[in-house]
Amino acid sequence: MTAEKYSCLCIAVTGLNANDNPGPGMAVIRSLKAAFGDGIKIIGLSYESLEPGIYMHEHVKKTYQIPYPTEGSTALFNRLTYVHQQENLDIIIPNFDSELFNFIKIAPQLKRLGIASFLPSHQQLALRDKLNLKDFGAKYDFHVPADHKLFTSEDVKRAADEFNFPMVIKGKFYDAYIVYTIDQALKSFHQLNALWGGPVIAQQFIKGTEINIAALGNGKGNNTSIVAMRKLYITEKGKAWAGVTIKDPKLLELADSFARATHWQGGYEMEIMKNEDGDLYILEVNPRFPAWIYLAVAAGHNQPAALVKMALGEDVTPYGDYQAGKLFIRYSWDHIADIADFQQISVFGEF
Repeated sequence: MTAEKYSCLCIAVTGLNANDNPGPGMAVIRSLKAAFGDGIKIIGLSYESLEPGIYMHEHVKKTYQIPYPTEGSTALFNRLTYVHQQENLDIIIPNFDSELFNFIKIAPQLKRLGIASFLPSHQQLALRDKLNLKDFGAKYDFHVPADHKLFTSEDVKRAADEFNFPMVIKGKFYDAYIVYTIDQALKSFHQLNALWGGPVIAQQFIKGTEINIAALGNGKGNNTSIVAMRKLYITEKGKAWAGVTIKDPKLLELADSFARATHWQGGYEMEIMKNEDGDLYILEVNPRFPAWIYLAVAAGHNQPAALVKMALGEDVTPYGDYQAGKLFIRYSWDHIADIADFQQISVFGEF
């Protein structure tokens, strides 16, 4: 496909939130425009009316609200069919963990409409699920912290007896808290259970250096790109607010081993803790691009652009080296909109 044809693409993107726990959507959009120019048409797909990307028309041409994942795949397909009729979509890039099951399920139907995607299978999605990660690590010889599934307050107390403090309490889909007392553990358990449903996960705390890996699997057992980043500033929710690209052959090999084990297709992020002995513990594997993915672009690897080409059926040559020492620092910015814009998306579901 020529550069001119790329510039005419219409790409739908989710994850337009940009709060203290930002979605990857805006970084993905920024990456796509860096590769294909401002001529590509970006269509936003949102769940809530206050996702900042809705109102950033220099990046997002138009936004449509879509059903929450709990409403099921049929509702999602029907809504996307309507969006396609209005916008003639070429590609969809989902960016939330909780929505992927439905997007994977309807991917064949979307393909028949002419809408491409590049997603893992349901089996691949389940392999790296927080509930299955320990078993996955044992099967493929990865270091993964011990964990417990929490259904009741008594489960929390049993996990505390085994792991001692600190330990980590994690939501089924999102959020994680390091807790130091049983009261903190119980509070986090009830909060995450109410927010994301059960089971909640208690995970052994591993002390060390926090590292994230952004990678793009080609679906054939290899990675098209791997970029590693060390967190420099971490929010209360454990999110990187500043980080720097680093190089370590062990990190690259870890991501390659994951791709070989799973034949992962699409973007993913590995959250790693490197302990004092140099062991690399996999804390999580997120099944989509991270919110810091534009740092990979700055380091020389445009993973979202490569994913678009792969979704269109093109063979993409794996990236080579990337630049270490590239730094990102996240910041907040007050974007001004009109209340009429908010009313438009809230009432009519598109803006």
